[in-house]
Amino acid sequence: MRVVFASILSLAIPFAAFAAGSNDTSPPKPVVKCEDGQVYDKKSKTCIDAKDSRLTPDDLYQTVRELAYAGEYSDAQIVLAAMPEQDDRRLTYMGFTSRKMGDQAGGMAFYARALAVNPANVLARSYRGQALVEQGDIPEALAELRAIRAHGGAGTWAETSLRTAIATGQTFSY
Repeated sequence: MRVVFASILSLAIPFAAFAAGSNDTSPPKPVVKCEDGQVYDKKSKTCIDAKDSRLTPDDLYQTVRELAYAGEYSDAQIVLAAMPEQDDRRLTYMGFTSRKMGDQAGGMAFYARALAVNPANVLARSYRGQALVEQGDIPEALAELRAIRAHGGAGTWAETSLRTAIATGQTFSY
């Protein structure tokens, strides 16, 4: 017990507020509101269908990141539906948005699928770890923190957010 408590205390250090899925210290720019199923295309400066072939998975991922940061989880899932089904980033954000919309079990299932595709997906590990913190399972959350570090994620938003969640009990909505 003392070791766990000491570990938790050692984790409580100040951190920068990073945006989900990024090591950027600034949040994503505000989302341009489009109709359901559409995303803002910076090149054409118009709203286009999320399934438009001109959009790359990276374009879609950035839009999902912006929507998740804004708390627009349902809209993020619409955009996620346009991404390749087994893309580990898609699975990670399906887990995140499902969990934030109240489906803990569904979120955990998506995290497991993301990690099956890419065991080094430190963001999926962080979000899974935060879900474990919400469930009171600190030992398993610490295991995810160790795995993040083992996969080269030290110093990333994934590590910082999970370390902070373990130390404070407060998880992130982005």
